[in-house]
Amino acid sequence: MTRVAVYGTGSWGTAFAMVLADAGCEVTLWGRRAELAEAVNTTRTNPDYLPGVVLPEAVRATTDPAEAAAGARFTVLAVPSQTLRGNLSAWRSLLPPDTVLVSLMKGVELGTAKRMSEVIEEVAGAGPDRIAVLSGPNLAREIAERQPAASVVACRDEEVARRLQAACHTPYFRPYTNTDVVGCELGGAVKNVIALAVGIADGMGLGDNAKASLITRGLAETTRLGLAMGADAHTFAGLAGLGDLVATCSSPLSRNHTFGTNLGRGMTLAETVAATRQTAEGVKSCESVLDLARRHDVDMPITETVVDIVHDGKPPLVALKELMSRSAKAERR
Repeated sequence: MTRVAVYGTGSWGTAFAMVLADAGCEVTLWGRRAELAEAVNTTRTNPDYLPGVVLPEAVRATTDPAEAAAGARFTVLAVPSQTLRGNLSAWRSLLPPDTVLVSLMKGVELGTAKRMSEVIEEVAGAGPDRIAVLSGPNLAREIAERQPAASVVACRDEEVARRLQAACHTPYFRPYTNTDVVGCELGGAVKNVIALAVGIADGMGLGDNAKASLITRGLAETTRLGLAMGADAHTFAGLAGLGDLVATCSSPLSRNHTFGTNLGRGMTLAETVAATRQTAEGVKSCESVLDLARRHDVDMPITETVVDIVHDGKPPLVALKELMSRSAKAERR
C-alpha cells in the first residue's frame, strides 16, 4: 500500500487525504493542534474544517512531522502558501530522500515572487522530477462529499505525474496529467485574485455581464503572464486555468469570492479578515502576483485594481470607474 504524508489539516488537505485513502493509499495527516489530530483519530472527523464528513479508516493524524514523513512515497504540502518556506525548512531533514513533494497550494510568495514549486525546490533541495503540483476546480467541501470533480497533476517528469495520478484516482475524482508546472501554478494562484474581484462585484450588486467580463479578462491577463513565463497557452483553457477560475469565481464555497463579496458590501479589510475562518490566498498573493507581473513587464489591470482595493484602501466604486475608463484596445491584447 502506498504511504502518503499530508501536511496540513485544513479543509483541502483533509479532503485530499480522503481522496488518497479512497484510491487505496495509507495516509498520515500532520497538524499543529493535538485536539484536532485526536478528533480525526477517534471520531473519524475534522470538526473544525469539514464537520459532518466521515474520514476513511486509512486516514490517521499526528502532530509529529517525523511520524508523518516516515516511509512516505508522496509528501503532500497543504499549508498556507506564505507559511511554506518556514514550515518546509523545519521538515526537510525528516523527508525520505526519494519522496515526491506535491503542492496543493495556490499562491505566490511575498517578497520573492516565487511559485510554490520554486520555494520547494529551493528549500528542500529537490529537483523538478520530484516536485508535482495539483490544481483544478477543487472546492474542498464538494470533494469531501464525494461529488464528481476533475483536476490536473503536473510534473516535469511525466512518469512521476502518472504515478501521482494513479495514487489519487477514484470513481469521483478524475486527475489528468500535465508537464506544464508553471501554467498550472499560475492558473491556481491568479484565479484567487480574480475571484476577489468577482466577489467585490457581487458585493457591489453588479450584474452578470460585469462578472463575466471580469472572469474573461481575468483569464486573459493570467494567460499573458503565463506566456511571458514560458507556460503553455493551452493550460489556461483547461482545468487548471478556466476550470478553476469558473469554480472559484462562481461558488459560495470559495473563500476568495466570499472575502471579496464582504469587501464589496462595505466591510473593511480588518472586518473581513475577522469574519474569515480560513485562509483566502488571494488576499496576500494579489501583491506577489502583481510583483511577478511587473518583473515580467506584463499588464494585469484587474490584479492591480484588487491590490488597490484590498491593500491600499481604494473604494471599490472609485476603482471600478478607473478600471472601466482605461483606454480601449483590441481584445486579443
